[in-house]
Amino acid sequence: MRKLMLGLAVVGVAFAGAAYAQDKNYTIGVSIPAADHGWTSGVVFHAERIAKKLMAEHPGLNVIVKTSPDAATQANAVQDLDTQGIDALVILPSDPDPLVNAIKEVKDKGKFVALVDRAPSNNDNSVRDLYVAGNNPALGEVAGKYIAEKTPEAEVVVIRGLPIPIDQQRQDGFDKGIAGSKVKVLDRQYGNWNRDDAFKVMQDYLTKYPKIDVVWCQDDDMAVGVLQAIEQAKRTDIQYVVAGAGSKDMVKKVMDGDKLIPVDVLYPPAMVGTAMELTAAALYDQVPVHGNYILDATLVTKENAKNFYFPDSPF
Repeated sequence: MRKLMLGLAVVGVAFAGAAYAQDKNYTIGVSIPAADHGWTSGVVFHAERIAKKLMAEHPGLNVIVKTSPDAATQANAVQDLDTQGIDALVILPSDPDPLVNAIKEVKDKGKFVALVDRAPSNNDNSVRDLYVAGNNPALGEVAGKYIAEKTPEAEVVVIRGLPIPIDQQRQDGFDKGIAGSKVKVLDRQYGNWNRDDAFKVMQDYLTKYPKIDVVWCQDDDMAVGVLQAIEQAKRTDIQYVVAGAGSKDMVKKVMDGDKLIPVDVLYPPAMVGTAMELTAAALYDQVPVHGNYILDATLVTKENAKNFYFPDSPF
């Protein structure tokens, strides 16, 4: 999968005619899910932050950020952005497949489309010009390999996200990561990337299984609920929990040497800002940003955690 260089997003005016491009008026529409949990609150924070930054850099640029609680509402939001005369759309779908038609309506009009994070089943050039995402298969694989190496005979419970394609990619990556080891998966249930739902799933696991070595819950928000359930049940058999995203609270736990959170796997909500930067570069700097930009799924450890700790972030 071809990766673009991040430098494209922040390239300055470096060629003849760029001053003319700076004077042009463009509108970028940004459609993202509502801040219904920690990770999406981070998405909203970074989208609004980068919108202000880009408009300060480009006086002729207008960036409109719209949040939506579900796919149906988001489809209406995309249509509303389209009627406002946007030149480009940056969209992180709440659920990608139901939103394909709304996205393609914009794309078919010749508008630049940057798709973020949640890809539809047919994630190709007919849907978008640019795809920016974390490495979902690697998020699962990095977690699986860590568990297989640290506790090669662990009995593990898994808390999945939502039943959408990226969740399956993470699950497939996890299974690849533990392949060849004696790690045993006891159960897999959906926690919907929600701390309350994950709390309930973990309570169920703690009732059903008298011995659990490791929890893989894929998402830092769900890890909050998992830790609460473990603490309430006073279970001491669970050796550790592996989550993902790189939230400031989980990274701080890793920094502090928390026994239950020895590592985390990066999947930063700031990726929406990367997509917005690249989209602005496509409009103003006329640089080739079509293709795929996939961020690494870095394993956060006590040794490198300080590099990923941002205490002022909402997530």
